[in-house]
Amino acid sequence: MKNLTNNGQSRRDFLGKSAAALAAASIVPLNFSCANAGGSAAAAAGATAKIINGKINSKFNGVQIGAITYSYRGLTGGLQQLVQFCKESGVSSIELMSSELETFLGAPENPMRRMMQQPRPAAQPQAGGAGGPGAGGPGAGGPGGAAAAPQQPRQQPQRTPEELAAIEKYNADLSAFRKNVSMSKVEEARQMFANEGIGIHIVKFSPARWSDDDIDYAFTVAKAMGAKAVTEEISLEAAQKLGPFAQKHDMYVAFHNHAQYGDPAFSADPILAVNPHVMLNFDAGHYFGSTGLHPNDFIRRYKDRIYSIHLKDKTGKNNETQADRNQVWGQGETPLVDILTTARDEKWPYYFDIELEYTIQPWTNTVKEVRNCVNFARQILI
Repeated sequence: MKNLTNNGQSRRDFLGKSAAALAAASIVPLNFSCANAGGSAAAAAGATAKIINGKINSKFNGVQIGAITYSYRGLTGGLQQLVQFCKESGVSSIELMSSELETFLGAPENPMRRMMQQPRPAAQPQAGGAGGPGAGGPGAGGPGGAAAAPQQPRQQPQRTPEELAAIEKYNADLSAFRKNVSMSKVEEARQMFANEGIGIHIVKFSPARWSDDDIDYAFTVAKAMGAKAVTEEISLEAAQKLGPFAQKHDMYVAFHNHAQYGDPAFSADPILAVNPHVMLNFDAGHYFGSTGLHPNDFIRRYKDRIYSIHLKDKTGKNNETQADRNQVWGQGETPLVDILTTARDEKWPYYFDIELEYTIQPWTNTVKEVRNCVNFARQILI
């Protein structure tokens, strides 16, 4: 298949130049953009981000580079640690996973987390398995070690009557918490990020299956955190459910894709037709991996209905050796260079968010790898 990433260069030439650029960036002085930069976190961000008035700024030549906080899987220190990870990796804009936020706000503990750690007899294997991004926390691996391998279909455990009762009580307690959430605590959470120059443009609640009251809660809290959108997995049913709530709250519901566009019968058009508050949280990597098509063509077609874009490197659908597989940035086939340079040259106004999904090796960690991705983007954009 045609190598879309290299823009006319051989892959070897491109990767060689990228590696040289990244190596050079590692010795750029911290205060290359501002004389009053300081602090250990700012030093860790180093060449990755500009420092303006002591705060990180990862907007390069008009292109806002950020991250979905799922990238920091293995987070154990709560919202405070998440702020620190953002600083150390040099991102000033995030799509915030809701789990750490709700824990900070005082949500009851999900008993499923304890149950998943306990051995038990299992029923027959079920297709698909439980989990996914954000299930039971941000995932395994994390800044101190390797990320978990992609999940295989798992056996659904048999729940005892006591466990089922605990789950039912948790659901009731969670709804009660959401009805009475402290908005001053929400403001405290927002301010933790704002103090460091970190903006929140999406809170990932994924609330399509929630009650109406809980959906109102999701949009209310997301808006109070400074976000303009709540995100959900793309489907017409979810758009019909959440679109009116987005309109009610004068926000967006931004729909994320995995492999849906790989189905020729799938179209975003009826979903976007629900109302103007339905937008796309377009995952360029998943789109390329599942279709083999250049994401720029999709972006141009839906340019007025895209709110944010996820970036990752993958092999394409037509790769004969290993199709649609996550890769270290610069080692896959996703046309990241084309996407970023076009965003810069055509002044695309979207949030571009790193979603770190490739395997993290034992000698590194998620904070370092997000920083590498930011630096990769910066070298292309400046």
